[in-house]
Amino acid sequence: MMSVLRVAGAVGLSLGAVLPGGADGAGGPAVLRHVVVYGEAGRFAGWPANHGMWTWGDEVLVGFSRGTYKDLGPYHHIDREQPEEHLLARSLDGGLSWTVEEPRPPGVLAGSAGMRHGTMPPGVAEAVPVPLDEPIDFAHPDFAMTLRMEGKDRGTSWFAYSYDRGRTWRGPFRFPPLGLPGVMARTDYLVDGPRDCIAVLTAAKADRLEGRPFAARTTDGGLSWEFLSFIGPEPDRGYAIMPSTVRVGPTDLVTTVRLRDPDRAWIDCYASRDDGRSWEFRSTPAPEIGTGNPPSLVRLPDGRLALVYGHRDEPFGILARLSDDDGRTWSGPIVLRDDGGGTDLGYPRSVVRPDGSVLSVYYYNDRSGPDRYLAATIWDPGDR
Repeated sequence: MMSVLRVAGAVGLSLGAVLPGGADGAGGPAVLRHVVVYGEAGRFAGWPANHGMWTWGDEVLVGFSRGTYKDLGPYHHIDREQPEEHLLARSLDGGLSWTVEEPRPPGVLAGSAGMRHGTMPPGVAEAVPVPLDEPIDFAHPDFAMTLRMEGKDRGTSWFAYSYDRGRTWRGPFRFPPLGLPGVMARTDYLVDGPRDCIAVLTAAKADRLEGRPFAARTTDGGLSWEFLSFIGPEPDRGYAIMPSTVRVGPTDLVTTVRLRDPDRAWIDCYASRDDGRSWEFRSTPAPEIGTGNPPSLVRLPDGRLALVYGHRDEPFGILARLSDDDGRTWSGPIVLRDDGGGTDLGYPRSVVRPDGSVLSVYYYNDRSGPDRYLAATIWDPGDR
């Protein structure tokens, strides 16, 4: 059921990250290790932000797409005429080494209803999503869930879940439209109890193009979902998409959002004091990020927030910022790496390791060749 495609280990790098102003002494942020998660000649590997990333102590699982490399211009160098596979990479040592898994539905024809009870990776779309038929136990200790869209032009989305750390999945199940012009889901959710979960997703704008984040909640294990609120105004010249959200208090949430208009691309931060029923603008942690990239937000054990994103402008790379006041203010950019070969990189997801360091996984291309590979950086956010 699980075929091992590749095991990748740590790259021998230990690079110090520097905060503007010289805050690079003892106790400051530092890059500990770069790791190749998956890479193969002639291949494109990418977009973990779309699929999701989950952790259980030192065990980490991340979803990603694999396709055939093709030069398509500034970014997304994947041959759209060749199959796109949806895979999982698993680490049992906090991200130092990885095994790539290729789940397949056992003995089930693609598109048959029986597939929804089989093994499937995040992103598989052969089966037709169906209504959820029993409540989900969101509090299961080995729970994972992925939420995905069927296509920007379709405006429909689905979800699948696992009770065994992603080794087998149940789904796909239809995510309801909630009266919106369309729902373009990517994985971002907060578990609040056995039947209680908040999903923070993206809706279509009035023109039916992707572009406005919102929050929804279920209190019956996913059998029904309630629209809570939009996050920010509807953009009139671009989009606001791909939120990444953390809980900072009993009813307090903070989310970061990717935005772009014809003039620039940036990341905004919003906060909710009422469990997602309303939101207020808080700050712009990353005002210039080249052609745009989604944020990855985690809360550190000391309460600070860590934001990671791809920088699609020279010098191309992966940056981070820190906030010690729930997103009201942010540090300058922390350079996790700046050796990128172009704009086709980023889409990170991050988790906090048991020792308090951060593991960020993203797709990358460097100056050694054209292939896009899945990479990770383990970094220490330093002292508060």
